[in-house]
Amino acid sequence: MSANVKRERELPGVTYGIRLYLLESAPFFPFRQAGERRRANMSNASPRHIRILDTTLRDGEQTQGVSFAGKEKLHIARALLQSLKVDRIEVASARVSEGEKQAVIDINAWAAAEGYLDKVEVLGFVDHHKSVDWVVETGGRVINLLAKGSEKHCREQLGRTLEEHIADIRQTVAYAQQQGLRVNMYLEDWSNGYKDSPQYVFDLVEGTRELGIADYMLPDTLGVMTPDEVYAALSDMTSRFPEQAFDFHPHNDYGLATANVMAAVKAGVSAIHCTINCLGERAGNASLAEVAVVLKDKMGMQLSIDETRINQLSRMVENFSGKWVAANAPIVGADVFTQTAGIHADGDLKGGLYITALRPERFARKRVYALGKMSGKASLANNLEELGLSLSAEEQKKVLQRVVELGDSKEVITVDDLPFIIADVLESRDYSYTQLLNCYISSGLDVESTASVRVRIDGKEYSASGSGNGGFAAFMDAIGRILKARKFQMPDLLDYEVHIPRGGNTSALTECIITWAGETRELKTRGVDSNQVLAAVKATLRMINIRMHAARP
Repeated sequence: MSANVKRERELPGVTYGIRLYLLESAPFFPFRQAGERRRANMSNASPRHIRILDTTLRDGEQTQGVSFAGKEKLHIARALLQSLKVDRIEVASARVSEGEKQAVIDINAWAAAEGYLDKVEVLGFVDHHKSVDWVVETGGRVINLLAKGSEKHCREQLGRTLEEHIADIRQTVAYAQQQGLRVNMYLEDWSNGYKDSPQYVFDLVEGTRELGIADYMLPDTLGVMTPDEVYAALSDMTSRFPEQAFDFHPHNDYGLATANVMAAVKAGVSAIHCTINCLGERAGNASLAEVAVVLKDKMGMQLSIDETRINQLSRMVENFSGKWVAANAPIVGADVFTQTAGIHADGDLKGGLYITALRPERFARKRVYALGKMSGKASLANNLEELGLSLSAEEQKKVLQRVVELGDSKEVITVDDLPFIIADVLESRDYSYTQLLNCYISSGLDVESTASVRVRIDGKEYSASGSGNGGFAAFMDAIGRILKARKFQMPDLLDYEVHIPRGGNTSALTECIITWAGETRELKTRGVDSNQVLAAVKATLRMINIRMHAARP
């Protein structure tokens, strides 16, 4: 092809409608070649280090209803840098409030004493000296300048031309550098700016690149990009400005934040912004846990993150923010290392067949084998091993049968529930002279409880109602009426104990142990159920059957 014949080329994956007509003799063609060489060199480097900037304390605090107290911000900042070992943290926006200023002062004082001050960053505005003075007064060293990354924002929000905006940036950057600050620069709404007015974006970078800005931060402010769009746009940026360091700041509005991070790293960015627990405005930012694991496992990147601290930080931020993580959230969710199906537990027991690179031990967590109606022998065996217990095959069969029965009424039975179940089953005697067919108990505030009971005794059905100052008292009144007709003498109740597993929650199993008076010795019976009153009912029925058996000739 002749050098003066135009050849049409499109960057791979461009769906923003940007079409680049490249002449092999065009002056910017070497930029593309340079970018391709740069990415080729990066792919050959092993491994490549990606810096992580955590913005939980700044962008994450834009989550609806989240406002960290000053001490909470300090604790999170310390944990991020000292424990999790992220490369950089963004802790606030300048000029927000006096409380915010004091929090940043405290963070910077601690960071200076511990050698982390250069890793603490504050978002500031193109306002000449105001934001810069605020950062300097807090003892900070880094300002992340918020410039307008789209022509529409520049024109309609600031009422400035590009040339005027660049002049304002130059003034603010010069003043910041005079005060000894390192300057990074956000291109706010860059994703839409690149789509709608790419030349504006190029001219903005070109017009400020000699100012000594350390990192250009490219945000997908509204979370509108797809991975293909991210790769195409960032490949273009890194090709045009091959010597410039770029950060990528994704949002998760389409649930694509982590995938977009992968595309950005592939395109050549050197730093990724994310938050703990995906905090952030609207659908949140990219999750640090997901980003860290995906970049390491799927892209072979090197990170500074200490993975064993991810879950600890997640819990801290969860408690301070009041925003709870979904149980199935990758890496940090409560249930993500729980095997529920018995076939999975069996496969793990026989050869680790359902274990992946996402081992819980990487994150200082443990694998759990859920107990419930889907459990099999392997699920029980794994939990018995965890508890250091040994049961015979027949005992395991009985325990598993009880687990499945309980699973029909309780979603998940934990390993902490298991000792209660085992004790209940092993203590059980197969006496069923009295069988509970139905039991309805009603309780309320400042009203007497009532109970309706229907039982089968020696093949004959009986029913009665009772009342009392609690659900169990009402049951005892009702069952007592039935048994009195059968000439059965109810023994005195001497003691009533209720236990739940350590760390149990509102759906935990309850163990009720009742001590009954006897002619020669006391009798203790146990009942286990997720309902406290029904646990006591079961313990009572066990006592009745034991005494009926003893009275038989």
